[in-house]
Amino acid sequence: MKKQIAVLLYNIRSAHNVGSIFRTADAAGVSKVYLVGVTPAPVDRFGRVQKDIAKTALGAEKFIAWEYLKSATATIATLRKEGWAIVGVEQGAKSVDYRKFKLTKPTLFILGNEVRGIPKSLRDVCDELIEIPMRGKKESLNVSVAAGIILFSIH
Repeated sequence: MKKQIAVLLYNIRSAHNVGSIFRTADAAGVSKVYLVGVTPAPVDRFGRVQKDIAKTALGAEKFIAWEYLKSATATIATLRKEGWAIVGVEQGAKSVDYRKFKLTKPTLFILGNEVRGIPKSLRDVCDELIEIPMRGKKESLNVSVAAGIILFSIH
């Protein structure tokens, strides 16, 4: 069975992070990337290539399906109706260690803003929240690094 995996990037500010996630997503077999809010797209609304995304994605943005959404709510509801699990990658009281997560059906992973993470409104619609335990003084990893750990841990 081929694992169906999609990623939703919520208000990721850095085009370099977005490009890096596209490259990792391609390498990990992700079928689609959803871009929400201020998250930059590989091509802007005028059809211009976003050079910083292209620089770090190294062409992966041309191979992975992507869609820009003003809001994630409708897409999440549609995917849930189609049998997808909605999993937020976020630290919190309800989060479980990502190493305990088992992929059992098509899954959408939500990755949040570099500073604020995933807002409560989106965390509340997740079926599960997973986190990467931190051992050092810093509380989190760069979002593109976190995406790599999560996407390759599920294979």
